[in-house]
Amino acid sequence: MPLLELKHVSKSFAHAKGTLQVLHDITFDVEEGEFIAIVGPSGCGKSTLLRIINGIVPLSSGQVLYKGKQVDGINLECALVFQSFALLPWLTVKANVELGLEAQGLPLAEREKRASIYIDKVGLDGFEEAYPRELSGGMKQRVGFARALAVEPKVLLMDEPFSALDALTAITLREEMLDIWQSPDMPVKNIMLVTHIIEEAIELADRIIVLASGPGRIAADLKIDIPRPRDRRTDAFNAWTDKVFSLIEERA
Repeated sequence: MPLLELKHVSKSFAHAKGTLQVLHDITFDVEEGEFIAIVGPSGCGKSTLLRIINGIVPLSSGQVLYKGKQVDGINLECALVFQSFALLPWLTVKANVELGLEAQGLPLAEREKRASIYIDKVGLDGFEEAYPRELSGGMKQRVGFARALAVEPKVLLMDEPFSALDALTAITLREEMLDIWQSPDMPVKNIMLVTHIIEEAIELADRIIVLASGPGRIAADLKIDIPRPRDRRTDAFNAWTDKVFSLIEERA
């Protein structure tokens, strides 16, 4: 049984002139252990699809199944990392990381222990009492990662988490997140990443789902067969980049 199944998922929103369909007939499975990237032109519904998988946004028709059971409401075995950091400015790093744990009702001692573990894993040891205004963009996003990882989800959903960072910081964080995910002691089994950067998708993902626009629908489901670690300077990497770019350009 796949870990996650999307069956004929469609989503429409009320619009001033009627109804706007954002996603149409999205169907694919996710096996345990896969890293999947979702790419496509702007406005094709990538972020909406991620939120439907998480249960934040209800679908209009179709089904999302997790471990064979239909997802109704928030899937508590998923966690979402946002593009915009989404930290509460009046809370310290430690308090921001503990937010999800507090919502789960964990005792204070367990929250503090778990937060400390994941703050250390993302390289922020020593910054527990700092406030978001005192952190760089990269450090803020590390807090976002730690907060998502601290609830120990099975599926980590990431919505363009590196796009607001400078190039060097983004490279570093991508490498670190891949190392964290591949660590044998990590509870996260799957990562689903929305990105508009084709090279990022090819560098990280086992599979790339390419969405077409108007409304968003699956244009291609590609299995990336380059062994890790992946070098962007190789012919194989460049060939995949050209292929994905062409698919997006054709279906924009």
